[in-house]
Amino acid sequence: MQDCGSAQLQLKCARSETVKRQMARVCFALIFSCVFGICASAQDPASYDEFTAPGAGTGQGQGTLAASISAAGTSGFYYDSVGAAHGFVRSTSGTITTYDVVGAGTAANQGTFAGQISKSGVIAGTWTDSNNVDHAYVRGASGSISTFNVSGAGKGANQGTECCGINTAGTKSGYYIGKNDVSHGFVKSSSGTITTYKVSGAGSDPQQGTRGGAINTAGTIVGTYIDKNTVNHAFIRAADGTITKFSVTGAGTKANQGTSAVGINDVGTVVGYYTDSSFKTHAFQRTSDGTISTFDVQGAMTTFAAGINASGTIVGFSFDAAGKVQGFSRTSSGTITSFNAPGAGTKIGTGTFAEFVNASGKIAGAYIDSSFVYQGYIRTP
Repeated sequence: MQDCGSAQLQLKCARSETVKRQMARVCFALIFSCVFGICASAQDPASYDEFTAPGAGTGQGQGTLAASISAAGTSGFYYDSVGAAHGFVRSTSGTITTYDVVGAGTAANQGTFAGQISKSGVIAGTWTDSNNVDHAYVRGASGSISTFNVSGAGKGANQGTECCGINTAGTKSGYYIGKNDVSHGFVKSSSGTITTYKVSGAGSDPQQGTRGGAINTAGTIVGTYIDKNTVNHAFIRAADGTITKFSVTGAGTKANQGTSAVGINDVGTVVGYYTDSSFKTHAFQRTSDGTISTFDVQGAMTTFAAGINASGTIVGFSFDAAGKVQGFSRTSSGTITSFNAPGAGTKIGTGTFAEFVNASGKIAGAYIDSSFVYQGYIRTP
């Protein structure tokens, strides 16, 4: 199973696995735990702004997916009537601008996938060509688009360069998949210098390796490496290249089990999820001093943490026993609020995904309606 990485990669996972390989990569406990004490479940007091990008398809598995939100606006992508993806940016006033990278494919699961948007409105993302090869791009706040590939990236289907995280300095973080289908991490400076890296212990067989994800203001990257037994482990890479590896106690040690880190804030708190020996998934946070706490949404069978902001608010989503999904927000004190966007469906396979939270607590994500179409939303606390 491919790690979904940061919040925007979890949406990109939507194009083929559990944003390319869970919502459509959906990037997929009755036990309810919280190391901070009893975590109360609260009713949702928030307001919602639901939206559809122009040109979004209206069939099953089509529609609009918001991937990231900052003070500059909301980034995301939409699937059209044939299942091809197109990027969009939504201003704080609600104006949606769509775009495509030149050369992006126009068939199902090809196209332009928007990832994280910085505070200045710069978007980092991935585009897939007509041969199903991935490439990275950066879209400036003015709309200019530049593309790049990491040397060593494969040129076959489902290979190439995956770009996802970007910080205020313009440093990009991601990974590339080589011709042997092994992943390697990379970081691209604002001046254009690309540094690649491999976490010790990462496997060297197909679907193994190192996958860099989210990056904070200090240039610290979090991600996941997959060992020779296809077990997931989390890592933190400091700006100087120092790598710290960790696994959550209770994480499984079989193939497709283990620990995945997907988000980091500016004080160095990391969030993610782990899969135990029974293939149940739980959320975790790791503070900068290395303290790890785990939690589950009350009544959920699986819980995924997707993002965290500077104040320590964590967002993510969970699945219940019936297969319905709902978003959640968890305060720094441990209080969890589960929610569904008003337009979300109530059938199996429908519900709400919370993917990213900005400094003011606004959450961006997507919901699946009763017709199994994706719709974007912004939740304001």
